[in-house]
This record gives sequence, structure tokens and C-alpha cells, in this order.
Amino acid sequence: MPVNALYRDDFYLSTCEAVVTAVHEDGGIELDQTCFYATSGGQPGDTGELERADGTKIVLGQTKHGSSKDIVIHVPLENEPRPLVGETLVLHVDWQRRYRLMRMHTACHLLSVVCSYPITGAAVGEEESRVDFDMTETIDKDEVTAKLMELVGENHPVYLQWITDEELAANPDIVKSKNVRPPIGLGRVSLVCIGENSSIDSQPCGGTHVSETQEVGQIHIAKIEKKGKENRRFRIRFGTSGDEA
Repeated sequence: MPVNALYRDDFYLSTCEAVVTAVHEDGGIELDQTCFYATSGGQPGDTGELERADGTKIVLGQTKHGSSKDIVIHVPLENEPRPLVGETLVLHVDWQRRYRLMRMHTACHLLSVVCSYPITGAAVGEEESRVDFDMTETIDKDEVTAKLMELVGENHPVYLQWITDEELAANPDIVKSKNVRPPIGLGRVSLVCIGENSSIDSQPCGGTHVSETQEVGQIHIAKIEKKGKENRRFRIRFGTSGDEA
């Protein structure tokens, strides 16, 4: 059944109560609402725990979508206990992991500002993220890092605006990705906006992000790889390039 995905409106919500609505044969758990982000758009789903009334925990290995985006399945690790339909649980997101992914995902958006080329692929990770661009130019990774850190240091606000699927269809130019479809099908689409009045950037994205660029922290471009004649892969890591020596 459709879930109330609380994370779509509050990226900082790490715990909530929820009622079990279904338990699949493979152990997957559906809830009436959730603060767990489901794998989508290059960002991994959340991990964490579901706490039962007696204090025992069900440890989750992943969170994913079901047959549609309005179904979220919480997948326990092997041999974890199964809850009962109708049971009330307290959800606890692994916040340290989620927050690193939020910082990384926001950093990917900043990279798309510094490198204004069509995006051909992306993957968000806890330690390293990658963004692939349709480009042939040679570009210096230290120069890109300096521009990224300038945006981080300026501490621009990061926030959501909602538009309808129809509004997105009428304005296809706001989509930077060539291969990944924006998060449509729910009737509304979230635009991740950076800067006052979207002065820095605005693009459709269903991922989770920090609320101001300063929260991204120290990042750098570790490597730029040539992946074909017209494709360059940028690898973003936390810290400075000197940390890798």
C-alpha cells in the first residue's frame, strides 16, 4: 500500500513511529509511514533499526522501493525477527551514515554547477561519489575543487520547491541528467534549490540533502577519468587531496 514517505519533506527526521502494514515472504517489511530513504537516483537506501515494544531490534540491511515509488520496503538482515502486521514500531535511521550521504549528494549538485555539462551518470557513496559528464574538455581537478569549496564556504541555503509533473514536462530544460529520469509519477516533483531564489542552481531530485552548503564540509575532486570519447568521470571525496598521501 502507498506509504507516507516522511523523508521527502524532512531530510533531518531520523526517528518516527510506524505501523506494519505488510510482511513479505522474503522478510521485507512495509509500514504506513517511514523516515527511511529508499534507494533511488544513485543514492543508497537507509540502514538502521526497527524497535519493537519489548525493546528488541530488527536490524535493516537496506531500504528499497517496491513495484512503484509509493511503496517502500524495509529489508532486514538475515535471521532478524519478523514483526506482525498491525504492530507499532519505532524507526531509527543510521543517522551518521545518512548524514554523510546527504552531504555527498549535495556536493554532487554543487559539482554540476561548477561543471555545467549534461550528466550521464552518478552514484552517491559514504566515502566517495562519482558524477559522469558528457564533455570532451580537459579540466584541472584542483581548479574544480577550489570552485566547489568556494560554493561550500559561501554557505548558500539548500531547500525544496515542489512543482507538478505537468510543470516539469513543460520545462524539460531544467533536467541536467541525460539518462536518469526525474522523480515523476507521484503527482509532484521536488526541485532541489541552492541559493536565495535558486540563484545558484535548481534541478529535479528525489534524494536527501543538507540545508546549507557549509554542511557539506571539506571535499575535493580525487580523480577525473576519461570514460570514452565524450565522457568524463569525476570522483568526489571528503577531506583534502593531502589526506590521500
